[in-house]
Amino acid sequence: MTELERLRAREAANDEPALRVTGLRERERTVPIPQTLTPVPGYPQKLVVFKMAASRFWQMRCWMDGRSHRRSARTESLRLALHGARLFYEEMLARKHSQPAITETGPPALAAPALPAAPSGRSVSFGHLAENLMRSERARAQRGEWSLGSWQVMRNRLDAHLLPRWSDVPVQQIDHQALLELSEHLSARFSTTTVSQYLVVVRKVLNHALASGLLLKLPVFPKIRIHTTPRGAFTPSEYWQIIRCARRLRGQAFPMPADRLRQSYKIRRPEQVMPPDLAWAIGFMLHSFIRPSDLKTLKHRHVEIVLKRHHYLRLTLPETKSHDKPIVTLQPAVRIYRSLRQEQLKAGYGGADDYLFLPQIKDRHYAHWVLNFHFNWVLQETGLKKGPHGQSRSLYSLRHSAITFRLLYGQGIDLLTLARNARTSVDVINRHYASTVTGEQNIGLLQSRRRQRSR
Repeated sequence: MTELERLRAREAANDEPALRVTGLRERERTVPIPQTLTPVPGYPQKLVVFKMAASRFWQMRCWMDGRSHRRSARTESLRLALHGARLFYEEMLARKHSQPAITETGPPALAAPALPAAPSGRSVSFGHLAENLMRSERARAQRGEWSLGSWQVMRNRLDAHLLPRWSDVPVQQIDHQALLELSEHLSARFSTTTVSQYLVVVRKVLNHALASGLLLKLPVFPKIRIHTTPRGAFTPSEYWQIIRCARRLRGQAFPMPADRLRQSYKIRRPEQVMPPDLAWAIGFMLHSFIRPSDLKTLKHRHVEIVLKRHHYLRLTLPETKSHDKPIVTLQPAVRIYRSLRQEQLKAGYGGADDYLFLPQIKDRHYAHWVLNFHFNWVLQETGLKKGPHGQSRSLYSLRHSAITFRLLYGQGIDLLTLARNARTSVDVINRHYASTVTGEQNIGLLQSRRRQRSR
């Protein structure tokens, strides 16, 4: 058997034909089917998965280093193919930066000594160090020391603006001036908070270089004054408008052609109709202080109804942002949970391992996206997408509202108790949530007087 025959036999073993189409040339059978081209969410547009007539499996394609790289995902599941494409992209990046850029450093100039030379006498590229750091950070995420989502955010920031700028630059050349130019470039596009977070990623890479003995000291980082914009909370009347609108739209399809909606927002046909889960999620979030990300992980086994002097739910959620203590809800959350579970039991859900919201959707990231999509539809219908100061509102605004309402209407509640129950810190409540509370809104507490004991 010749080498060409062995290659063709290997390809045939790797990909089983999806269908036998007569009249198609060999080249046409390997061309992507246009309607199956799907970009990977959160990754560059050059990374896609697709199907072709020559295989029943999904294929992965990525453009890098001036050419296209393709590989079979070896699965018929789109969700698994997207996961495989992410690993494929990371493998391509690691391969790209696996060879360090080595340059011999000459003697420093006498007039103006530059950056200190690396102790090893060589320069290693920023991209090579970044990939080493990402492998180390991924191992930390697998050990549970921090979340995989935070690792993905770091990966995205490196790919978006840091590696395109400094991939092949020796790490010793990244000085204070280079950091100033980066911050100026990012400030033209992002908020001060985002610019500061990008500098945190750069600092991690340079700290890795320092620990590896490639730097003698870190350069001076520019100081970024962070201007925080609190998320727009809802007023009680706005909350009632939102939840009534969600109930009114229940069972109605989004006013856009189904094919266009699928193409523009990646919403499948069964989820293009307003689900009853959104109204339950709105009420549940306002009375439970949970984050929007908890909506996709919350199961019935995490919920315990407590009927004592006070009626409430005890939520034993998975750890979020280094907080693992249970959350207790307000009393209305008990009624919402009972109604939700009663309806789900009729549909065959409501078991201990079933999710509270959209339990029929197994892809929980997609379930979270569906809730976000329909919540934005409700905000558009009610005209409440923007707050009074121009803040863009989202599902997170319900958590903001829950904490703000307790500050306004809770009798004598202290910030420490509120912060621990909401799985956050007193400092965060002061800076982000309590910043919208004015003295006039609590005028009764300000003017209250202690009762004097009668003698």
